[in-house]
Amino acid sequence: MMTESQTQVKERAREVVSRLKLEYPDSACSLTYSTSHELLVATILSAQCTDARVNQTTPGLFEKYKTPHEFAYADLAALSQDIHSCGYHNQKARSIIGASLRIVEDYQGNIPDSLTELVSLPGVGRKTANCVLGECFGKPAMVIDTHMVRIMNLLGFTTSRKPDQIERELMKIFDRPDWVVLTHMIIDHGRAVCIARRPQCGNCVLADICPSAAL
Repeated sequence: MMTESQTQVKERAREVVSRLKLEYPDSACSLTYSTSHELLVATILSAQCTDARVNQTTPGLFEKYKTPHEFAYADLAALSQDIHSCGYHNQKARSIIGASLRIVEDYQGNIPDSLTELVSLPGVGRKTANCVLGECFGKPAMVIDTHMVRIMNLLGFTTSRKPDQIERELMKIFDRPDWVVLTHMIIDHGRAVCIARRPQCGNCVLADICPSAAL
């Protein structure tokens, strides 16, 4: 693909979004939750773990610990065992308890709705914070997961592997109203077609506008 102007890059980005919306009209967050705190917990659990595994764990977890207060004052060893199947269970249990304690003590049990406040919580990085902001508070936010890193590189919208840098670059390219749904659609596309070890470029709706397509 020839060198593009910034205007051409943005036009191609809009075309990517347009095609993905037609291909994945029902794209949404794949984590199961009913409150903002539950999503916070689920997203912490999703680090280095599949969403499917998290969704197998959280029904029982949210039945046992129903409020931020119950998570905040949970027994560390017990919580660690409850989330053992999600991996890194000791670290994640400490993060969940630490974040919940801050939420209870500093925010009266309510999840803060700003990036700065969210990333100040133990175990909460930009990925988790942006997920909560976009899903629960309707704020333009972009989650950079492994699918986004890989596919945005393939599409030529970034050459970085650093999530924070990719986030900044993509926010300049894609329209703000599309930030939240873009991640969900890219995840769906990465699971269904642009699979890491065996991309199906012949079946990809983006193939003709993807500089990495093997046609």
